Amino acid sequence: MSGIDGIIYLILIACLLPYIFTIIAKVAGGFKAKDNQNPRAFLANTSGLAARANAVQQNSFESLPLFIASVLMAEYMVVPQVIIMMLGIAYIVLRIIYGICYLCNLSTLRSVIWFLSIACPIVLFISIIRTI
Repeated sequence: MSGIDGIIYLILIACLLPYIFTIIAKVAGGFKAKDNQNPRAFLANTSGLAARANAVQQNSFESLPLFIASVLMAEYMVVPQVIIMMLGIAYIVLRIIYGICYLCNLSTLRSVIWFLSIACPIVLFISIIRTI
């Protein structure tokens, strides 16, 4: 997985990841067909595992623009592919671990993992600045 196809896979996986947590939230919350009339209200009224899974998906969507921008800019500015892939894969793996920590209610570890996951696109931006 190298070249532009590797970048596309990174972005695709990062974009699909929040939906996995959405499914977990809905299943854990007992989502029914009638709840599809107002799914946001349903998720807002959940608690426990369902509420935590919903929080993961919301946070995952919030961090997504920073990640996508950093990966695309790094590719455009010709940051070495190995650096883009390494930090992109690290971001995705850390976001999965973050989600697991959130689901398991491990708040301190979750915060550390969140910081490390956000550091990945920031390091990519620093790499971009160094190539200018």
